[in-house]
Amino acid sequence: MIRACGVSNTGPVRKTNEDTFVSDPDTGLFAVADGMGGHSAGEVASRLAIESMTMFVRRSGADTDFSWPYGLDQTLSFDGNRLRTAIYLANRRVFRAAESTDDYSGMGTTIVGLLMNGSRFCVAHVGDSRCYLLADGHLQQLTHDDSWAATILARDPALTSEDIARHPMRNVLTNVLGAREQVDIHMSEHELRGGEVLLLCSDGLHGVLNDEAVQDILESTADVDGAAQSLVNTALDRGSRDNVTALVIRHEADA
Repeated sequence: MIRACGVSNTGPVRKTNEDTFVSDPDTGLFAVADGMGGHSAGEVASRLAIESMTMFVRRSGADTDFSWPYGLDQTLSFDGNRLRTAIYLANRRVFRAAESTDDYSGMGTTIVGLLMNGSRFCVAHVGDSRCYLLADGHLQQLTHDDSWAATILARDPALTSEDIARHPMRNVLTNVLGAREQVDIHMSEHELRGGEVLLLCSDGLHGVLNDEAVQDILESTADVDGAAQSLVNTALDRGSRDNVTALVIRHEADA
């Protein structure tokens, strides 16, 4: 059984919420997108990405008569290929929208998504929105940020963690949906036993809450509604100035 709840807050600074999420236990799709761009284009980019993903996942789950426009990855399961294709389609939709008008020029969005089927799930991401897994008292980050800090600065042996934390380009994204026709998607697949908790979130949350704080809230708040709200409230209380989104999913083993 899956229980899930998503909470999103505009935050104290921004006029619009450029985060968008989907929580759909019926299809097993859960995703968070964090958009960027002027003229409210970030809001448009994240919405288009989530809409495109949702449409393909629903269609491919209900009807086997569909094409694979980006081919098949033989290392992935059927559901893994569904999620991979859904994100490629989302990238194409955002990219084409960005080219269609000057107001949308340069817009893009991160994406982190799960597709669950029974005790198995696949996770895919582009950008720095994250997926965490809490199991057996251990919190694990299943995604790796596509940021300058994580992909460029972290490889420089001359830089300390303090240097990276102060670097002016640390938060620059190296990979987003909609920036170019082709996008790199990071994917993995996992098995659940029951009792695990998954968290999808935007950087407005993980940018101010460390792993210890996240784990404490997830462990101390049994219901997903309370956990999602507490994560968002705590991020805002600790100074987040960005949009903040938390999508909490609890997997219970079938009786």
